Amino acid sequence: MMIKNSILSLLLCLSLYVAQSQRAPRLSSPEVDKNNTVTFRHYAPDAKEVLVNTEIRKEPLVMTKNDQGVWTATITKVKPDIYPYSFRVDGVDMADPNNTYVFENERFKRSIVDIPGKKPLAHALRNVPHGKISYRYYDSKTLGTTRRLLVYTPPGFKSQDSKKYPVLYLVHGGSDTEETWTKVGKANLIADNLIADGKATPMIIVMPYGNVRPAPMADFTKDVINDIIPFIETNYPVYSDAAYRAIAGFSVGGGQTLNIGLTNTDTFAYICSYAPYTATEEFAKNFTDWQPDADKINKNLKHFSISVGKDDFLYESVKGNLAMFKQKNIKVTPIIVSGGHTWMNCKLFLANSLEQIFK
Repeated sequence: MMIKNSILSLLLCLSLYVAQSQRAPRLSSPEVDKNNTVTFRHYAPDAKEVLVNTEIRKEPLVMTKNDQGVWTATITKVKPDIYPYSFRVDGVDMADPNNTYVFENERFKRSIVDIPGKKPLAHALRNVPHGKISYRYYDSKTLGTTRRLLVYTPPGFKSQDSKKYPVLYLVHGGSDTEETWTKVGKANLIADNLIADGKATPMIIVMPYGNVRPAPMADFTKDVINDIIPFIETNYPVYSDAAYRAIAGFSVGGGQTLNIGLTNTDTFAYICSYAPYTATEEFAKNFTDWQPDADKINKNLKHFSISVGKDDFLYESVKGNLAMFKQKNIKVTPIIVSGGHTWMNCKLFLANSLEQIFK
């Protein structure tokens, strides 16, 4: 019996040793130094190839493996910003398991690296008064379900005060979620900073969940008009006329912004569309053979802009939309910048919009 127990103890110790020897080491990834050099690390001892796909550069970066099974890659002199990235391990994409800063998205899994600047960027966490993000639930009679949205209330907001606020309805991209504008786009920090600097009007920002599949995407327009706006105006001290409402969105959300805003200029006085994706049935229905009352629309809208990067895959499409609106005599401000279809540009577009609306 003693011999049997000794053998069992030996086997248990051996199994613990093997388990510990196979445990992944603790890694610092990504690691950013004071010279804006970023180092990525990933433990995959049996992998044949590991790449870093990052919006810092156009091409994937090949990682190298040491004798402990840790793959490493370094990029120097990175321009300050926040960048999505992922690892491709033997052809399989994955987020960085050592990084808790995750890109909120329903389709792909990415992580984010923050490269701070010597001068605080628009989205930087600064020592200024901060607003609050609340997770709220509303009854969508349009979609027949209970849905979630996020609400940013500005610094000093008190729901029982007599003060009223304007509202920006802010829509995410196609496979993003209602959390992407805060977790990736840093909309709350951008608003905090601009309000503190006196560059933006204190406002409430509503970030709904824009994906309504498998139902037609057009139902989201009805959801905004018939359900979301009434919910906000019932539960928050906000103005209830168009002069104090704005709508903005990115990519698919940018297309939704055009659909919602331009068919409801008596509801929204400000429309800001970022790199809009418009190859949808709803957009074709709304704007094919469109015969708008340009004078009425131009009178109703205090600001209408469409923003896009020159390297954006939607650049030519956006130019076509701009030309169409101008041909219809709709006054639209084009905002053309460098860069592609990225959340780095989205933050810039949003910061610009917050300085323009409700003035």
